[in-house]
This record gives sequence, structure tokens and C-alpha cells, in this order.
Amino acid sequence: MAILYVALPLAGVFLGMMIRWLYARFQLTAAEQRAARITQDAVKQAEAQKREILLEAKDQLIRERNQQERENRERRAEIQRYERRLVQKEENLDKKVESLEKEDEALAKRKEVIAAKEADIAGQEERYRQELERISGLSSEEAKRLIIQGLENEARHDAQVLLNKIEQEAQTGAEKRTRDILVATMQRMAADVTAEVTVTSVSLPGDEMKGRIIGREGRNIRTLETLTGVDVIIDDTPEAVVISCFDPVRREIARVALERLISDGRIHPARIEEVVQKVTKEISQKIYEEGEKVVFDLGLHNMNPELIRALGRLHYRTSYGQNVLSHSKEVAVIAGMLAAEIGANRELAKRGALLHDIGKGVESDSDQNHAEIGMDLARKLGEDPRIVNAIGSHHADVEPICIESVLTQIADAISAARPGARRETLDNYVKRLENLEGIAESFSGVDKAFAIQAGRELRILVNNEKVTDDEAKELCKQIAKKIETDMRYPGRIKVTIIRETRIVEYAR
Repeated sequence: MAILYVALPLAGVFLGMMIRWLYARFQLTAAEQRAARITQDAVKQAEAQKREILLEAKDQLIRERNQQERENRERRAEIQRYERRLVQKEENLDKKVESLEKEDEALAKRKEVIAAKEADIAGQEERYRQELERISGLSSEEAKRLIIQGLENEARHDAQVLLNKIEQEAQTGAEKRTRDILVATMQRMAADVTAEVTVTSVSLPGDEMKGRIIGREGRNIRTLETLTGVDVIIDDTPEAVVISCFDPVRREIARVALERLISDGRIHPARIEEVVQKVTKEISQKIYEEGEKVVFDLGLHNMNPELIRALGRLHYRTSYGQNVLSHSKEVAVIAGMLAAEIGANRELAKRGALLHDIGKGVESDSDQNHAEIGMDLARKLGEDPRIVNAIGSHHADVEPICIESVLTQIADAISAARPGARRETLDNYVKRLENLEGIAESFSGVDKAFAIQAGRELRILVNNEKVTDDEAKELCKQIAKKIETDMRYPGRIKVTIIRETRIVEYAR
């Protein structure tokens, strides 16, 4: 029984293993069959796709072959068309060549005929010319010269008549145009009439202040005069002292310094030196600011600082009561307007007009007039040659070389001639000119003297029988020295002696 109990489980195990093996074998066989079916299906499908690809390739090949044949047919047809056109062109060229050959033959025949006719005409012209020369008694060259001379005289007469007419019309039109431009410019100019003068007197709180200004043994007044370069005149005028100096800037520095010393009350050499130094710096700064302001107002650029400083000094300079800086600005505005009216260079005209009196603002011990000093300064600072010429020619000291220089002269005259622009009375002006002329006429041998250019030049006519050329030179020096001794004036006066020899004869 025990053996039976052992054998039965073993038999069960073996039976189970056999069943599992049989089942696995059955599964393997089924899988192999499925794999064989799948392989067969895949082969069939691949063969079908192969047949489809081959068919498509054949169709594509047929289509491409047809397309190629069609293109070849079209290309052959186009080549045939080109060949036909070339053949036609060759035929046309052959026809043109034949036509040109025929025309050449015809032209050659016509040239022969024309040459024969020209020879015949030349012979006839020669016969006619000889006959005309025989009848007129003139050669062909003489006849030609007479005809040309007659035509030339007639043309000159007509040209002169036309030129006179054009000159008259131009002169009339120019005068009218000039008047219109000047009137329009002066109407547009709305500058205030200047009435500034340099103050040369300083008010005092009392006469006892004069003693303090003079100081012990005159040391205060000497210090002030030495530092400022002016003359302080203390006379019997109550509660006032007078400052005298040709340099307006020095005079202004002395005036301001003296007023500050009087208001401060401390007047001694050290204090005077301190105040003068401080006022000098302030006036120097104000000078530059005044010049810079004018340049900015006129819209000018690239102005040299030295020119700006010289312009600022003109703020303290007056000419016949007219402030020179205001006058220069006014002249620049007028010149700019005139330039705009006639189409000239507006910026150049304004710049030259603003700087025309710049020589008056230069500290110089030279005997040159302000125009020459201004020319030298502008040339040294690299200004345009036209600007230099405008400065030098505004009083006709040199010839103007451009229209802007002429506009500067005109604008200067307009600004100075406006009613009320200058305060010098007519009596004083005439008296000064008469004094100049009187000094010249007081010398022996002088026939007539004329003071021109507002007294800046004296022209003298001498008797050529009484005064020789060498004596005229000496006489000119004597008159100039007499003027220096007897008159006080800023700048310089040009003395010119004219000695004329005039010989007249009458043919009876």
C-alpha cells in the first residue's frame, strides 16, 4: 500500500508533464502553421506590390517617353521656323544688296553729271566776276572789303543805338529799384534813436569830498590817475569832478571806481588800487558780454573772442553822440536787409557791416585810422578777405572789391544820416571843418582847402607858380604839425596837397 501511495503521485506528476508537453507541442505546431500562413500572405502581398510598382514604372516610362517625343517634335518645328526665317532674311539681304548696287550706279552717274555742271557754273561765275570787275572798276577783294565795311558800320550804329537805349532803361530802372530798396530797408529798420554819451563828470555829496579825493599831498588823485590812465580835473565846479581821457573804457573804469570810493568813504592808495582792480575785471567781463550779446542777436557764428571783446569795447565808445556798438548793430541789420533785397550774401554783408568800426574798439598806439586798424585785426584773425575789404572800404580808404563792401558803405551812411542819430549840432560840425580849412589857408601859397569825410581828411589846392613840388612836401608837413598843435581830435586827419600845372593855348 505504501508503494501504491508513492506510485500514484508519481504517475500523476508524469501524466501532468506529458499533458503539458503535448499541449506545448500542439501550440508550437499551431504557431508554425500561422507563421507559414503569414509568410505565404507576405510573399503574395510583396509579389502584388512588385507587380503594381512595375506597372507604375512602365506607365511613368511611357509618359516620359511621350513627353520627350512631344518636346522633340516642338523643337524640330521651332528649328524649322528659324531656318525658314533665315532663308527669308538671306533672300531680303540679297534683294537689298542688288538695290544698293543699282543706287550706287545711279549715284555715280549723277555725280558725273553734277561735276560737269559745277565745272560749267564755275566757268560762268568766273566770266561774270571778270565782267563785274570790268564794269565797276574794282577787284573782288576791294568790293568785298567795301561791302563788309558798310555792313560793319551799319551794325555798329545799330548796336550803339541799342546800347544807349539799354543804358537809359537800365539807369532809370536801377535808380527806381535802388530807391525802392533803400526806402523798404529804412522803413523796416525800427531801431531806437541813440542818445548815449560817455559820462565824464562824477557828482560829489559835498565839496569837502574833493579834499579826500586829492588826499595828502595829492597822493590819492595821483594813484587814481596812474592806475586808470585818466586825468581827474578838480576845479571850481561845485560838488562835481571831471574825468578826461580819450579812451572811453579807461574813463568808464575811473568813473565807476570813483563813485564806489565816494559811496564807501574809504579813500586811500591801497583802497583805490583794490577798487580799480575789481572794477577793471567787472568792466572787462561786461565788455565781453556786450559783444557776445550783439553777435548772438544778429545770428553770427564762429566769431573770434578777440573780435567779440573789441565789439564790446564799442559799447563805451560814442561818435557824435551815437553809441558805436548800437550803430554797428544797426548797420549790420540794414546791410543784411539790403543784401536780401538784391540777392547778395546776407551773412557776409551782416558780418562785414558789424565789424566795420571794429578798429575803434582796439587798444592801439598806431597812427593808423580805425579802418586800417580794423583791417589789420580782421586779417590777423583769419576773417574772409571780403570782410577785411568791407572794413577798410567803408570810408573809401580802399576800393571795394565786392558788393557786400558797397552795401556796408550804404548801410553806414543810412545809419549815420538818420534824423537824430547823431547829436553833434550843425554849428559845431561846421565850426570844426572851418577851423581845419582856416589852418590850411593861413599858409602862404594855399589857394583853397576842403575838409572832407567828416573832418578826417583835408585836401589843399596850392598855387603851382608860388609852390614847387619840394615846397609842397614841406608845406604838407607844416600844416599837419599845425593841426596837431592847435586842435584836439581822436584818431588822425589825412592832409593831402594837390599841385596842378594847367597849360592852355588857343588856336585862332
